[in-house]
Amino acid sequence: MTTTAPVPTDPARTIRPTGTGQHAEPDGTRVDVPALTGVLLGRYGDLRRDARELLTQERFWRIEGQPVADHRARVLDQLRTLAAEGNVHRAFPVRFGGADDHGGSLARFEELVTADPSLQIKAGVQWGLYASAILHLGTTAHHDRLLPDALSVDVPGAFAMTETGHGSDVASVATTATYDPATEHFVLHTPFRAAWKDYLGNAGQHGTAAVVFAQLITQGPGDPAPVNHGVHAFHVPIRDAATGEFLPGVGGEDDGLKGGLNGIDNGRLWFDHVRVPRADLLNRYGDVAADGSYTSPIASPGRRFFTMLGTLVQGRVSLDGAAVNAARIGLQIAVTYANQRRQFPGADPTDEVVLLDYGQHRRRLLPLLAETYASGFAHEHLLAAFDDVFSGRADTEEGREELETLAAALKPTSTWHALDTLQTCREACGGAGFLTQNRLTSLRADLDVYVTFEGDNTVLYQLVAKRLLTNYAHTVGGDPAVMARLMAEKVTDAALHRMPLARAVQTLVDAGDARRSAGQLREADTQRALLADRAHTMVAELAQALRPARRAAPEVAAALFDAHQHEMIEAARAHAELLQWEAFTRGLDQVADSGTRQVLTWLRDLFGLTVIERHLAWYLLNGRLSAGRARTVTSYIERLLLRLRPHAQDLVDAFGYRDEHVRAEIASGAEARRQGEAREWQRAQRASGQAPVPEPKPRR
Repeated sequence: MTTTAPVPTDPARTIRPTGTGQHAEPDGTRVDVPALTGVLLGRYGDLRRDARELLTQERFWRIEGQPVADHRARVLDQLRTLAAEGNVHRAFPVRFGGADDHGGSLARFEELVTADPSLQIKAGVQWGLYASAILHLGTTAHHDRLLPDALSVDVPGAFAMTETGHGSDVASVATTATYDPATEHFVLHTPFRAAWKDYLGNAGQHGTAAVVFAQLITQGPGDPAPVNHGVHAFHVPIRDAATGEFLPGVGGEDDGLKGGLNGIDNGRLWFDHVRVPRADLLNRYGDVAADGSYTSPIASPGRRFFTMLGTLVQGRVSLDGAAVNAARIGLQIAVTYANQRRQFPGADPTDEVVLLDYGQHRRRLLPLLAETYASGFAHEHLLAAFDDVFSGRADTEEGREELETLAAALKPTSTWHALDTLQTCREACGGAGFLTQNRLTSLRADLDVYVTFEGDNTVLYQLVAKRLLTNYAHTVGGDPAVMARLMAEKVTDAALHRMPLARAVQTLVDAGDARRSAGQLREADTQRALLADRAHTMVAELAQALRPARRAAPEVAAALFDAHQHEMIEAARAHAELLQWEAFTRGLDQVADSGTRQVLTWLRDLFGLTVIERHLAWYLLNGRLSAGRARTVTSYIERLLLRLRPHAQDLVDAFGYRDEHVRAEIASGAEARRQGEAREWQRAQRASGQAPVPEPKPRR
């Protein structure tokens, strides 16, 4: 028997050691929880609140343990309910019931993860990929003909880009669409098994149409031979809506049971010389005339390809936001439980210790909480950049490239962080965390694939590194004199930092006083300088290492890039961490209450110093920190953990989730009631004078 997780009848969760902003330091420092919630909800706070209110309804919740077929049917029904009631078309034109509000649309959409990640991703497939491809890659005729049914889910659609043999390498997909001028059709064909479209949401069962990406091949009147114009998108019916059977020439299969997200019918598609009318080429960026002549407003095939894919960047933006929300839910569960669960006697032999009062437990959870705050502020920055580009306010080549780089940096960082957070939260809750009713295992399973779809995280970091290298090259400008000066400066800089003298100077500045060293480290300028120095130095050193590739033979250049691929990934990660720290620091300016700002400053410092501690080997090897100051990093982190411990509950409560969103029994106040009952029983036993006495220890 499967049921929804019980929703506790104590929505205020009043049994808390420190919650709801009531804890104050001796100097009056406290967290204004409602005001902080407003800051975290960001510029789209009203839309997020509205979405969360809708998602308090049980009809949208995941039923844990539900059979796959039932789960799929439930999610499809929920999707159609959202289409009718959920205000999910905000990104689309007003004439289709939307609001041309791209940022607000994603802000609402990201909240669906609280109900069921399968629902969030199914919605993303339908409206964020399938319908958005029609909107952004098609023209007015396509919009009028195809969008109404896509938006209403009368036509469930798949987004057929990825192939079994080509995942993140979209430019190399093998499916072809060869134009036949005699019939004015494209012949869509899958030439071999590895070219099957794979892992596609809605393809396994529900989809009746798909946007299919294929190599566009034409032979116009002036072409001496067929020409491949690169990857283009086509709208293709795939199933009979009445029978659910594949249409002639179309085949496929269900991907079957997955490690998570089993409310989505992922599947595979193949095409055997399927004829697609010329009008079904989504031709905003490339068109084919009746005679086979090809035209495009973008002359460069490479730029055309990246422009087409860039219109679909919203998938990465939304995954970044959903990952942040999943990490928040996990931390709300784990911190609430850790504030109520007691284990082992402490200084008081008659009373057990709350888990969050143990140093290692704080070490497990609070740095993750700090990084989640940093990720949230960084996501708000990404969402603003996305809206600026897609609203047209900053829709330039430079603006789109900056958005793509930002999304490629933050999506890997937040999705990997969400997995680490959910796993740590599960372990921090012991056996209770392993129970499905407390959601942590299910959330982690569902979030697992976030790290490899909409771009494999490692590939995205590599894209970021290449953009950083390009920007570095533009800054240098290729002037030999500038290059020589920079090389000399780098040699001098490396020599200075790596000499014992430089480290001795830093030690002398600290004068053996840990407080002076800690004072330096808690300054925002110091933290930023350390984070930025590492990010910028790694890019500069990488650029110098790869410089010979510019004039080398292709195989030599490829080998050189391969030899430095790890450094590229680490440079991108350093860049992303700097972006998060800067976003967190800007977020502090939005906090009016002085006590809340002080607590958030401690949390920002915890994030910055945890990142520095994570890379202490680099700072030591490159002479940026002396051994003494490196030790101070760790000792100051421990001080911050103690300062933040009393505010931990307020910081997770500020996420603004209600019990209907969290739906975990151990975060409902039930554990506090159990612990209260146990302590009361023990007190009564001691007061009665009849409690058994411990067995005496043997004398030696």
